[in-house]
Amino acid sequence: MPPPAHEHRPSDEELARLAVEALDVLADELAARLTYSPDRDCHTEVHPQALRRLRILSHLQKAVKELQYGAARDAATAGAGYPQIGAAAQLSRQGARRRWPGLPTGPARPHPLLAPRSNES
Repeated sequence: MPPPAHEHRPSDEELARLAVEALDVLADELAARLTYSPDRDCHTEVHPQALRRLRILSHLQKAVKELQYGAARDAATAGAGYPQIGAAAQLSRQGARRRWPGLPTGPARPHPLLAPRSNES
């Protein structure tokens, strides 16, 4: 179903900017919630807030990859093929196949029924 005419569809650049802003806010919120021990986690001569933020962003990157795989699997289960999945992820069809090998690609197709042979000679 096409989106309503009044719906704003952001460009890739706008979507990228919004994603960076959202992750920036999320990283700050997570950093504020976590206790940090520089003796245990990293060297004390560097700024602990910067290290905490880097650690959080590394975990967010892993989480995004996990969520991306789930979304690709869901799209494939819903009938999307690698060309559509790749386009949504800004990849080629081959790139999507390399990143997520073995996705179910579309509904299973039944084998065509063979007509019985006639015994007429």
